[in-house]
Parts: sequence; C-alpha cells; structure tokens
Amino acid sequence: MSDFNDTKRSVPCVGVTRHLMPAVEARMSELFDVVTNEDDHPLSRDELFDLVQRCDVLVPTVTDTIDAELIADAGDRLKLIANYGAGTDHIDLAAARKRDIIVTNTPGVFTDDTADLTMALIIGVPRRVREGVALVRHGDWSGWAPSAMLGRKLGGKILGIVGMGRIGQAVAHRARAFGLDIAYHNRKRLPEAAERMLSAQFIPSLDDLVASSDILTLHCPATPETVGLLDRRRLGLMRKGAALINTARGELIDQEALIDALESGHLVGAGLDVYPDEPKVDPRLIAHPNVMTLPHIGSATVEGREASGERVIANIRFWMDGHRPPDQVLPNLD
Repeated sequence: MSDFNDTKRSVPCVGVTRHLMPAVEARMSELFDVVTNEDDHPLSRDELFDLVQRCDVLVPTVTDTIDAELIADAGDRLKLIANYGAGTDHIDLAAARKRDIIVTNTPGVFTDDTADLTMALIIGVPRRVREGVALVRHGDWSGWAPSAMLGRKLGGKILGIVGMGRIGQAVAHRARAFGLDIAYHNRKRLPEAAERMLSAQFIPSLDDLVASSDILTLHCPATPETVGLLDRRRLGLMRKGAALINTARGELIDQEALIDALESGHLVGAGLDVYPDEPKVDPRLIAHPNVMTLPHIGSATVEGREASGERVIANIRFWMDGHRPPDQVLPNLD
C-alpha cells in the first residue's frame, strides 16, 4: 500500500471541496496543508481537475463527481480520496483502485440523523403536514372542523423498507414505536435475531413488498442495479393511496413516473429529501399539496457533520502513518 511517507513531504496537501464545520476546518489546518473552497460553491469540472493534480488527499462530498476521467487525469501526488459522507456512488471506486488511490468514507455517522428525518416524512405525508402548514401561512385556514384536513393514522399500516442496512434498521426501530408493521426487502436477509428485535418480516420479492406497503421508504445506495429501481411498472404496483419516502438517492426513482402517479391520485403523497438533478427540483413536485420537498438535509445536524469531519481527519492520519485507514472502501468486484 502506498503511504504518505513515500512522498517525502512533511505534511500532505489536502484539497477540501466544500466548507466543513469550523472546528473540523480548524483542526485540519493544524494538521495538514489545506486547500479550501473559500466561497463554498460547487466546484466546476475544471476546478476539480486542478485540485486533484496538486493535492495528496482529496476530500470530496456528494456534490462532486469523481469519475474515471477525473481520476485518470489526477496528478501523481493524489493517493487518498477521503470522502466526507457515507455514500460513495459519486466516486468511481474501480478507477481509483487501478491508480492505487485509496478511498475512505464516514459510515454510520449520519444513521440516526437520517432515520429521524425519514420518520418526520413518514409521519408528515399521511397526516398532510405540508398542506396544513401552507393553509395556515397563506391565511386560508377557517378553523377546526370535524371533516377538515383528514389524514391517515400510522398504527396498523405496513411500512415497507427497501434496503435494511444501518439506516433502514434505525428507521424500523423508530417506526415500531408508532405502531407500524415492518416489512423489508434486502439483498441479504437479516439474521433471525435482528428480525425479531425489529419485528420485521423479510419479503424476498421487491415487487411483493412494493405492492403490499402502505408507506414505502428507500434506503439503498445508487448503483447500476438500483438506479431506476422504482420505475413506472413498480410504481404502478403500489397500493392506491400509498405514500413514498426517499431520503437515499434521487436516482432510485423514475421521477416522471412518480409525478404521474401523484398527479393521477394513485399515490396520496411523497416525502422527498433527494432528487435526480440536485439542486433542481421539478416544479410539479413543489406544486403538489402533499409532497414534502426537503433540500437534502438528512444528515444536516451539527453533531453529525462534526463527527463526519473527525472521521475524515482520522482516515487521513492513519494513511499518513502508513496504516490502512479504518474506513477504506473497496469496489465491488463481483
């Protein structure tokens, strides 16, 4: 494994693509020769090319596309991509491996934060929270009435979870407290003890899970196998009046098909924190009275963002010392 000591420099040059928490940036400046993004704009392609050619370590975020072309044109100095965040679908892991560039991430840091936000959407869509807020803010609320703003209760409904990793399990744990029945689909079935603890039923067929869920929530990464996972056919399988929640990746859903399902009334609503063309959000989603549209804030807590930065620093320091970083990510070679 290549380590920093091979470069014969006293401290590594670390290129950070976005502003991080102040305490994290201060600590990085103490330890490394840091190149920062002063005004925190999403870096252009040319700016990323410049950064990877002059740094030993790149610290990207989900807003940066680190593809095979960018990695191939990186300078000889680049030896570590220390990603800020758990998801690495924006990084070509295979291309990095060919260049002997180590990739790390920050897994588990945002699990509870994302699960909390997911529960807010799971509660908010059936109870028409977005519509209620708009009613009050626009001055259109005429007062309490027995038949006004009727939503759906959660207790006894089926919550279908697609992807039962850390976040999916954290959502299941929270959802049990609201009386939801938990069903899930995953590449690998959980151990029986975990299923008992979460009161979760494994559904081998994704189609069957989609068709049987009152609320469907997505918690899987965007990979070639999962992009477009909920296409028009699968959205058509969902129960009439069901709700869809996505705090994972926007690319998992065929957005045109989702909008059609919402506008036709087939789906009662959706809770979305991610979109296929961020930061653009389709105006039809914004206009729908029962679509909660959030600006990718699943991980947006002070505590989580600081913890993620600390993990980035730890990974860089392990690499500097010639050790394997604790959060090294390997490409799927299947």
